[in-house]
Amino acid sequence: MGIGRVEAFSDGVIAVIVTIMVLEIKPPENGEFSALLKLQLPMLNYLLSFAVTAIFWINHRSILGLVRRVDASVLWSNNNLLFWLSLIPFATAYMGQTKAAPLSVAVYGLLLAITSASFALLRFVVAKQHKADATLSRAHKQLHVKDVSVLLLYITSVPLAFVSIKASFFIFILIPSLYFLPDRRIEEA
Repeated sequence: MGIGRVEAFSDGVIAVIVTIMVLEIKPPENGEFSALLKLQLPMLNYLLSFAVTAIFWINHRSILGLVRRVDASVLWSNNNLLFWLSLIPFATAYMGQTKAAPLSVAVYGLLLAITSASFALLRFVVAKQHKADATLSRAHKQLHVKDVSVLLLYITSVPLAFVSIKASFFIFILIPSLYFLPDRRIEEA
């Protein structure tokens, strides 16, 4: 199997994820401006989750571009990542329905931590294919440090949600900014 099929499958799953998220935002029943204002939190949750999903997708595409051979470890680590990504619409809807209650924010943070760990696992699997190339191997190690740092931040957001929801949201917004553009270290290597 070529990497093209893996990319096409992944793109399809991520497209469905984004579609499901937007369908969770119910339009107001009346034409009053106040009814639109009630959608403020669900829209902000959607915006955050869309940004997170898009950034995972962009970096996912970058990693898959490095795959030299598609084997079971690539397929399963990719499917593992897609599974956790597919739960983002649930966590987003949960936060919206509970008006960002501490438990729902903690669940969202935990899901993003697990998704981040899955992303790091995929990078690790792909990096193993480059262990003979010293330059690429070094770049992968540097990016792995970034992945682990982000994972630790997401883990921190979980208990923090019970202390300060704003602090957890700060982490949720900070992390996508660190990944806004794919890291060029791999391409340069």
